[in-house]
Amino acid sequence: MPTILSSLHILQPRLSLHVKPLFLSFTYVSYFSLLLRKFPLHRQSLSMKPRTLSSVASAQSPTENGGSSGRSGALAAPPVVLEEAVQKIDFNPPKGTRDFPPEEMRLRNWLFNNCREVSRLYGFEEVDFPVLESEALFIRKAGEEIRDQLYCFEDHGNRRVALRPELTPSLARLVIQKLVSLPLKWSAVGQCWRYERMTRGRRRERYQWNMDIVGVPEVTAEAELNSSIVTFFKRIGITASDVGFKVSSRKEVLRCYSISENLFGKVCIIIDKIEKIPLDEIKKDLKSVGMSEEAIEELLQVLSIKSLTKLEEVLGGAGEAVADLKQLFSLAERFGYSEWIQFDASVVRGLAYYTGIIFEGFDREGKLRAICDGGRYDHLLSTFGGDDIPACGFGFGDAVIVELLKEKGIIPELSVQVENIVCALDHDLQGAAAKVATLLRDKGQSVDLVLENKPLKWVFKRAARINAQRLILVGNTEWQKGMVGVKILSTGEQYEVKLDELD
Repeated sequence: MPTILSSLHILQPRLSLHVKPLFLSFTYVSYFSLLLRKFPLHRQSLSMKPRTLSSVASAQSPTENGGSSGRSGALAAPPVVLEEAVQKIDFNPPKGTRDFPPEEMRLRNWLFNNCREVSRLYGFEEVDFPVLESEALFIRKAGEEIRDQLYCFEDHGNRRVALRPELTPSLARLVIQKLVSLPLKWSAVGQCWRYERMTRGRRRERYQWNMDIVGVPEVTAEAELNSSIVTFFKRIGITASDVGFKVSSRKEVLRCYSISENLFGKVCIIIDKIEKIPLDEIKKDLKSVGMSEEAIEELLQVLSIKSLTKLEEVLGGAGEAVADLKQLFSLAERFGYSEWIQFDASVVRGLAYYTGIIFEGFDREGKLRAICDGGRYDHLLSTFGGDDIPACGFGFGDAVIVELLKEKGIIPELSVQVENIVCALDHDLQGAAAKVATLLRDKGQSVDLVLENKPLKWVFKRAARINAQRLILVGNTEWQKGMVGVKILSTGEQYEVKLDELD
């Protein structure tokens, strides 16, 4: 019982006992031994930790506890302290979520910095919205069925709220609230939550980059958005041989079959699964929502078209859908990304609010789900009570693009980098080292200050691990002269410099 014996000295002053420590120790040891013999307990259920014994140390006499009276100063029988059956905590993050240790955080920051830089290059302003929104915001946009995919609950004020599954409804709410002058170009990078089946590149918690243009009815807006995505791909090392865009339009491809307004969204959701489930199931689902067999066959025939010329033959060249698509492909040539896009009538997107051109980024090897997607949503604001304002935008999740970078073997090497590591050569010089670190930080330089007395061998290993450029040594002799030692770690060059000349 070494732990008990070494800890019992703390009991004396707390209980004001006038007995020898050794006698007290044997009293407690005997008591615990009797308990173990009398009760068939597992030994590990008795807590022998000093932390538990501290609670024994504060035990009071029966009189102090309000029990039966006894001799003044009599030693109270200590309580039996048993470990609670505490379930072991799972140290993994909740299913569908991720931790971001430093190396993963560096990759995430690199990715989002490129997103933000592209947004800046295209003249977009960054915005953000609450992660927690009104549940009604998403149900109004997508219908009651989305509730099964929401992380939603009732707050303490009896309000139904949800973690946002996407950013576009929040953007629409803010546009209506602010009554901003148009057109506007906004971008956002935000965390989103959707409870759904997980596959490669699909998680329940993800980060999403959005770019939206509100107030521009012309196809030039869609062309600009596609150009920005292509610019992003080029910046991170993705080429047109790796990724392409499938482009289509909702204006007439579905409406020409007299699909009623109340069925339009349901039909889009079914067609959006055309590459994910067997065709017979697609037909069955379309029939279940009220489409005739003849209309289903004709619709599926149109959706199989992969050529804009062929679409024009079927639908005619006078319709808005064909005209918009032809203009988009023409603009793609002017922007310089025509090799990235292709027409595919089967792309309709599952979200009901799209009204015109829609597009979807895909990897050409077909190993991953959609990389990004977007389109025109001219009627979304009126869904929330605002005026109809032409708008289009896209969403770009972080998980799939990282999978693609891994697939291509082009994940960048992003090592931690610190400009200076500052070390005091004597414990009494810790304050001086702190002054040097502060001086450099005030000049905008990153500094890793060694906070303990460590041998130089350790300091050099630390410097190598954080890729420090310089080692600043604060020694007694140099400090008395108002100087510090500097070592350039890449070349081994060493010199002394006055503190006020340290840059």
